[in-house]
This record gives sequence, C-alpha cells and structure tokens, in this order.
Amino acid sequence: MNTPLGLAKDELTACVSCGLCLPHCPTYQVTQDESRSPRGRISLMRGVESGSLAITKEVIDSIDTCVQCMGCETACPSSVQYGSLIERTREALITERKLNLRLKVGLWVLLRMRLLMIGSRLLALIQRSGLLSNKFLPITSRIPLRSEKYKECVDPEVVFFTGCVMDAWLPKIHKSGLSILETLGIQYTVSGNTVGCCGALHNHAGLRSIAQEQATKVIAKLPPGLPILVDSAGCGAALKEYNKLLETEEAEKFSSRVYDIHEWLVNDPRWKELPPNKIEKKEKVIVQDPCHLRHVQGAHNSVRELLDPFVECVELDDEGLCCGAGGAFSLNQPEMSTEIRDLKLQSIKRAGGHIVVSANPGCMIHLETSGVEVLHPIQVIDKLMHRGETDD
Repeated sequence: MNTPLGLAKDELTACVSCGLCLPHCPTYQVTQDESRSPRGRISLMRGVESGSLAITKEVIDSIDTCVQCMGCETACPSSVQYGSLIERTREALITERKLNLRLKVGLWVLLRMRLLMIGSRLLALIQRSGLLSNKFLPITSRIPLRSEKYKECVDPEVVFFTGCVMDAWLPKIHKSGLSILETLGIQYTVSGNTVGCCGALHNHAGLRSIAQEQATKVIAKLPPGLPILVDSAGCGAALKEYNKLLETEEAEKFSSRVYDIHEWLVNDPRWKELPPNKIEKKEKVIVQDPCHLRHVQGAHNSVRELLDPFVECVELDDEGLCCGAGGAFSLNQPEMSTEIRDLKLQSIKRAGGHIVVSANPGCMIHLETSGVEVLHPIQVIDKLMHRGETDD
C-alpha cells in the first residue's frame, strides 16, 4: 500500500473516537494527554496517512509511548485492531525512531541464547559480590550460576516452552511448572536453548522482519502436532499470534496448538481428578493480571481457577490496568513506566499489601524493583500441592 504507514483506510476509520478506551489506557491515565491515548494515536496515524500531518518528533513520541497492553482492544465496542495498527506504524517509522541503546542491546542479546546465559551469570556474580546495587535489578538474586537441566520424557504428550529470559533468569518457575506436570502424570519435552526467544519484543519494537525470522525458526524447531504449554504470558501471546505475524497455513496450525499453562491445566481431566485440597487456613494473595494474558489470550481467569483450592485470591480495583512493564517498555520509556507502576502499587496497597502473583516475568521484575514480593502462580500451586499447607 503506497502510503506513509501502509495502513488501510477502513482500519483507521473503524475508530469512532468514543473514548471508552481512555480509562483502560495507562499512558493516558498518567498524562491526561489525548496524544497518549489510543484514539489520539489513531488520529495521528490518519493525519500522516492523509498527508495533512508531517512525521514529527511529537508524532513519533506518541507512537513510542504506547505500552501495547491491549486494554483498549478489550474495551473497544467497535473491535478496532489497535495492536496491529501500532505495530505496523512502528515498523513503518523504524528509520525515524530512535530506540534506546539498552533496548537495542537487549533485543540483540535475546536472539543469542548462549550470550544471554553467559551475560546473566556474570551479572549474577557481580551482584552477589556487592559491587552492584540491588536497586539496579533485584531479580538477579534469582539467577542461577549454572544453566538449568530439564528432564525429558520418553513419550511426550506436550511441549513445554522455556523461551529466553525466563530460561536464563527464572528457571525455577519452569521447574515448578514441570513439577506439576509430573505430579499429574503428564509426559513432556522441553523446548530448551536451541529454540530460545519467541521474538515478541522485536515485533513490539517495530522490528517485524526479525520477529518473522524468529517465529519461523521456532515453528521449525518445535515438535509438530503436540500442544505447546507456555508459562510466560507475553511469550504465549506471541506464539498464539504467529498466524497473524506470518500469515501462513503452517503458522495457523502452530498457533492453534499454543496454550497458557494455566488454561491447559484447568481443562485437563487429570487436574480435575486431584483429591480436594485440605488447607484450612488459606493465605491471601493479590492476583495481578498480565496484560497479554488478560487482553490478548483471555486466559486470566484460569489462574484464579487453579489458585482457588490453595489460596484466597484478592482482586485489585483497577480493572486490569497495566503495571507499566510492557515487555521492554520499561527500558525504552523508564519514566512513564515508573509512573504507570505507581498506579499499580496504589492498587496493591488498597488491596492489603499481600504477596502478589503474576504470570509474566516482565510484570514480576517490574513490580519487584519497587520492593513488592511477587511470585508466579505456578510457584504457589507447586509449593502447596506438594506441602499441603502454607507457612505460618
């Protein structure tokens, strides 16, 4: 399409500027600026496409400050495909946009699993030595000094996707997920380092061709036919949307096999056949919905269903507003990311300040940097399944 952004007119005019998205847009909530809202950004896209608006720094800043939480899509009565519009606009403006150096380096490293693993170990060693402040990246206290080795089953019925960052920084979450599968008698194979990154962050950054290359590699390297279980909301959303990214029959079939681990477990008869849990005093946990689990996958209620026998789930009063992590958003827009997180922290405080559970590594890391104790739901379930009681 021979226009500056390559967007179809009917896609842009689908937005009727009703404003129902505004309460669900984190960047609008912290700025009260229309250019930082979904309908405002779409208005700018229209202006650029029609030629009435030049591609200025203000336009680029508006596009770059979107967290891509997709809260607007859930709220939109017109079913505007905002996520697709913002990704393609970022791709079209890639030469005009200036990605943060940290983001550029991070995206480069994610495609090189061996380098990611080595760099992560070095970072963990430096922090353990006390040379690096814990405020820099608290999550590094969890990084193992050696790569995790996963068990492989002889006759797998599912593939467990390990990805990149979680495999390097949070393999204990993977271990908890695999522990639950083993308890239920579910045979599995693990994707491992040879598969690596799903390309989600590259696609969000507007590096669509790189994301497509990575998606093609992932599809080729994973066993055909088996269901694919994912314990990272962002990765799961990306894998489920390979069909849109690649627009091939092979990708369509692949995406149809992808499940968030919570939605898979809650529908597996072996989970339903577990004996009733006998925890008399249930600990309270605050459930924080990752945006890509709630707004993209629509699988957030599965987390609550799995947790319910073990803990008392406390809901936040912000209707699933983004925490500000946004994949790599916190690297490229640190100030706005912090402002959005502050809104989430206020919600957590109002909910009683209990332990927070979140099914996405980006959200976990982002919230932990503010001192909040965060666990993955799978960790909580694994612990209580095997101990049968909460700690006093």
